[in-house]
Amino acid sequence: MGGLYVCIQCNLSKYIFTTMQSIDLNLLVALDALLTDRSVTKAAERLNLSPPAISRTLGRIRHVFKDPILVRAGRNMAPTPRAEEIREDVHRVVELARALMRQESDLDLVHLERVFTVRTSDALTLMLAPRLMALIRASAPGVQLRFAPEGEEDVEALRDGRIDIDVGVIGEMGPEVRLQALFRDHYVGVVRKGHPLAQGPVTPERFAACEHIAVSRRGRGYGPIDVQLEALGLSRAVVVITASVPEALMLAASSDLVASVPEGFANAIQQGLCVFPLPVQTDSITISQAWHPRFEADKAHKWLRACLRQVLAKD
Repeated sequence: MGGLYVCIQCNLSKYIFTTMQSIDLNLLVALDALLTDRSVTKAAERLNLSPPAISRTLGRIRHVFKDPILVRAGRNMAPTPRAEEIREDVHRVVELARALMRQESDLDLVHLERVFTVRTSDALTLMLAPRLMALIRASAPGVQLRFAPEGEEDVEALRDGRIDIDVGVIGEMGPEVRLQALFRDHYVGVVRKGHPLAQGPVTPERFAACEHIAVSRRGRGYGPIDVQLEALGLSRAVVVITASVPEALMLAASSDLVASVPEGFANAIQQGLCVFPLPVQTDSITISQAWHPRFEADKAHKWLRACLRQVLAKD
């Protein structure tokens, strides 16, 4: 039995070796890009190749897998069931190969050429981008930062590499994602200089008597501040709802409206504004960074995470 087992293992290893020899790993890299972007043009841009070259490669991929892989669907391309079936495995193999190639080399920041995509809010972009870029440019001039807007904070974008890091108030994303708190913040009131609330103590009554701006990506005008005011028998009039903190601050700076935003954002954009503590208690918020575990040991990614900690962490 022992000899039979060794024989079977030997034959299996020989089969795997022969199969790997017959596969051009460049095809898997191209297939990974095609399945990620679902576009010949975008995949070509990602791989720094011409669209005709990627089209020819797609033809070879179709021949190898005996499947169309991607088919026309209007102006876009849609994956076949076979393509959907192998997509995650292909991506995993490509990332493993890249990790193996990078594993033994030290991180050379001076010569590092890489594009990092950070998904965060407009407010956080304004708050961290200048300091983060200054820190990065000083040690790694070949690194490019791409800021992606908040949307659906799904794991899929982290998993397939469209997003390198999520930064913000991050909800439940499952055990697969690594999460690290950067700092805690609390809400403050913001008005223009010369506003009545800029002078004297801000009581709940004076605060509630003003007209307000609410910040909500879901368009909600009622929140924790209203709950606290109602507990005191008060209510406020929300006359504007915006999805963006910078928009709220711009409106507050040019009107008699009151904005309530995280203190860090208010301090980062405080031109022409007066910041004051809210007269009601609200919960603090935690700003975190999240990434997929496949980047856990990636030296360049670890360096970027350290830069974000340095820029955003509070004492």
